Amino acid sequence: SIAILLYLVRKFKTPDHWYPSDLQKRARVDEYLSWQHVNIRRKGSKLFLTKVLLPLLTGQPLPPEKLEGVTEELNVVLKQFEEKFLQDKPFIAGSEISLADLVALVELMQPVSAGHNLFEERPKLAEWRRRVEEAVGKQLFQEAHEGILNAKNL
Repeated sequence: SIAILLYLVRKFKTPDHWYPSDLQKRARVDEYLSWQHVNIRRKGSKLFLTKVLLPLLTGQPLPPEKLEGVTEELNVVLKQFEEKFLQDKPFIAGSEISLADLVALVELMQPVSAGHNLFEERPKLAEWRRRVEEAVGKQLFQEAHEGILNAKNL
């Protein structure tokens, strides 16, 4: 999906903030896009699979110790995300939204859809989410996440 996003950015000459021409900003976007595969994506998906899909498929309740371990793994990468990528900036690459922010928030919505409100005790992360939603448009954001946010109702 990252390759497709980069292709679309180049093919349709999207506004510069999505994939900045400034080399330092672009490096921040590229760094996040490379990091997220084995961090945010892996840990967020694991929580979703463990909390929603496995109990649905097996018909068995989830052992609490398993959920604790998976949640702690996610907490570790969320802390890294806040400290390394967000720091004190409005967005990952600086003052404007980029593909990195879009990809990050999409991945974080999987644990949210499993009933894990990871923004609740993280004000920096919650503010960043608000800024990303506003930049994309709240209605479009809700529309894009409608399916995943209803997954726990299966």
